Parts: sequence; C-alpha cells; structure tokens
Amino acid sequence: MCTRPSRRPRSCRSVVDLACGTGFYSRLFKRRGATEVCGIDVSGEMVDVARRIESADPLGVRYAVGDVATTDALGGRRYDIATAVNLLNYSETVDAMTAMCRTVHAAVRPGGAFYALNQSPDYDFGGPSPRPYGFHCELEGSRVEVGPRVRVTAFLEPEPVSFVANLPRREVYAEALSRAGFTDVAWSPLAVSAEGRAAFPNGFWDAYEANPPFELLTARRT
Repeated sequence: MCTRPSRRPRSCRSVVDLACGTGFYSRLFKRRGATEVCGIDVSGEMVDVARRIESADPLGVRYAVGDVATTDALGGRRYDIATAVNLLNYSETVDAMTAMCRTVHAAVRPGGAFYALNQSPDYDFGGPSPRPYGFHCELEGSRVEVGPRVRVTAFLEPEPVSFVANLPRREVYAEALSRAGFTDVAWSPLAVSAEGRAAFPNGFWDAYEANPPFELLTARRT
C-alpha cells in the first residue's frame, strides 16, 4: 500500500489515481508537478506493468492493488486530490456507486477534490463518432439499474481492446456523491486545447465538438 512521505511541504499536492491501469495519468500528474502520486488498480497485472514502467523510467510514483468498492482499499491514507478515469461507470447500482464514492471520500482530505472522467451521459450513439480519435462507443443491448450498458473499443496497436461498462444517468452520479458526503458536484466539458487544435487539420475536431464523448465530473470534500 502507498505510504506517506516523512516530510510533506506545505505546497504539496498529493494525488491518488484510482483505476490507474498501467499508470499513464499517474505519471502525467507527477510530471505536471504533483509531489506525491499513488496509483491504485484492482488488476494486479495492470499494476505490475505500471511498476515495470516506473522501474524503467523512475518518477517516484507508487502503485498498489486495491478495489475501490471496498472501504479499506487505501489503507486509511488521505490525499489532496483523487482522480478516476472510467471508474464509477462500472457500478451497476446506485448503492455500488455510493460504496465507491464513500471510499474516495475517505481518501480525500477536508478541502480536497475528486475529479472523475466519464463518458458523457448525453452522448448520442447515433451522432458523430469518436472513431477519428481512436475509439468507438456502441450500446451493448442490455441495461442495469444505473443505465444502459456500453461497449467501448480502443483501436490500439497491435490490436484493438474492447470493454463493457455502463452509462449512468447524471442524477445517479449526483445521488451517489451526495450520499458519500461530497458537495459542489459539477460537470465540465472537455475543450480541445490550442495545442491540440493546432496539431491537426481544420475540421478534425468537428465530430468531437458536435458529440462530446467525455465529460469531467468534479466534487469537493468540505
């Protein structure tokens, strides 16, 4: 489990990256100036890969295996910021998402924040596709309590990777976060950066802006 450094500067921003996978975002946070980063994932195989990457190119990121659905996943440690990319949408019920949110709430210091990147609840499956950006989203054909099930395919090399998750309604996220004790729940669109716009031809981002596939969900711990 990730341990706290013996000395913590006042300006430190510690980050726990939940559902970190192979540590892509964990390493990005460290490069962007976070003084402490811990990545947590339920998959031991993913964490092993993240640790190998860290060993080959050390940044000081720690990794641990843990299930956010259980309250002891983080061992009582608290952070300034918690992040999660495609975590909450694996919940099939409001209660299951609430359990995850309670774990996150316990891991965030008072005054801290939770940032979760999720598929937009308003995504139009019949609208412009995110295929130009390397992935595809389609309805899987069944539903769970929180909403429809969705298959996402990422067109990676050497072969595509596909996974099935859920598309919770906005009110499901709001209820689960509120039950867990979070406040100031808000959604933010993900705008294309000036650098990203300049790197591609005119019109490249039109499909993305017409039918945004992702949104950022934020919440505060008071």
